[in-house]
Amino acid sequence: MTSTAFFTDRYELTMLEAALRSGRAGCPATFEVFTRRLPERRPWGVFAGLGRFLEALESFCFGPEELTWLEANHVVGPATLDFLAGYHFSGNIDAYREGELYAAGSPVLTVEAPFGEGLLLETLALSIFNFDSAVAGAASMITAAAAERPVIEMGSRRVDPSAAVAAARAAYIGGFASTSNLQAGRRYGIPTAGTAAHAFVLAYPGEKEAFAAQVASFGPATTLLVDTYDTMQGVRNAVEVCGPHLGAVRIDSGDLGREALRVRKLLDDLGATGTKLVVTGDLDARTIAALGAAPVDSYGVGTSVVTGMGAPSAGFVYKLVAVGEPGDGPAAPQRPVAKRSAGKATVGGRKWAWRAQLDERPGHSSGEAVLEATTAGTDLPVWVDVVSTSPRCPHPGGEPLQVRVVEDGKVVHRPALGDIRAYHLAARDRTGLSSPLLLDRHP
Repeated sequence: MTSTAFFTDRYELTMLEAALRSGRAGCPATFEVFTRRLPERRPWGVFAGLGRFLEALESFCFGPEELTWLEANHVVGPATLDFLAGYHFSGNIDAYREGELYAAGSPVLTVEAPFGEGLLLETLALSIFNFDSAVAGAASMITAAAAERPVIEMGSRRVDPSAAVAAARAAYIGGFASTSNLQAGRRYGIPTAGTAAHAFVLAYPGEKEAFAAQVASFGPATTLLVDTYDTMQGVRNAVEVCGPHLGAVRIDSGDLGREALRVRKLLDDLGATGTKLVVTGDLDARTIAALGAAPVDSYGVGTSVVTGMGAPSAGFVYKLVAVGEPGDGPAAPQRPVAKRSAGKATVGGRKWAWRAQLDERPGHSSGEAVLEATTAGTDLPVWVDVVSTSPRCPHPGGEPLQVRVVEDGKVVHRPALGDIRAYHLAARDRTGLSSPLLLDRHP
């Protein structure tokens, strides 16, 4: 088992050392993960990365190699090294289900543990949730724009190899149908897809020879890339080589809406009425929405789903919200704590969150943070996420959004990836958030 304990920042260990020396490391504490604001033009977020985080948590331990390095580099002293040698997270963690929608202020993860244990998880949690949730949010917007047309994730060449695998997983949660990344297919069981690039066509004396080689290997169900030279001639060559039962053609350049119309008409004229049309080429949610009326059967998306161009960081932070005193037991009351910094103020105390369907927009009670997502001006219902420091939901019928995922240090929540994906799509459809909406945030 490879340790994940060094996927962290040094300041977490310096805080731990000082807390151990002062006697504060054992105080019961509560930490929360939330975002202060959603990315621009992002009406909701998709919580992703929980499965990866829980897997990493089980490997978060300090073995001989880690301890030797810390000692040799004078990161911490002997007492802290002794503590880390026996470290194993022993607390409880509640979280939104992976694939759940969230709004700004939503407590997507709550950690209850001794202060010295909980503070070590900050970087591990944020590095996973910020990336995975950003990708899943972008993927969900893309697949919502694509409606029933499947989308292939093709972003491996735009990010670090390890990030590419994580991105493929998050994009699948967000509704993508498959990935080009083989490691993601092997590790997570995501369907894989891919045929050929322009380099393959250019390597042959002519387009027909390249197509013939591909069809000879993969049969007529393959997808031929037809825009290396002249798209319309490429379509003619593809049908001539393969016949009218060619599986699909792909176009990757030009005015994609216009090209899709021309390609579809030519395929039909040549008798290839069953041949599918795959479109790729710097697509995002906006361009895919614009192609809604075009005769496209599926899309391939890379850059805009895996990088900051389309998947800006989710902006999650990991904050202490309540803490007890030395000698207190886990069940002892904790005093709320909060930052007052300008622009970065927090709300003290442990939070609870529910989602409720209402007949009308609710009033706002003091002490509650109410976050509404509603499709104003439509017949869709009003859904409201209520975040409160009280463990009782103020709205009858409200469904709790958090579930227990770690109990006394043991992972107790392991849904299959396919179930996570299905949960997200159902939540998105049930709340009507696959449509344009108005998101109001209330302090």
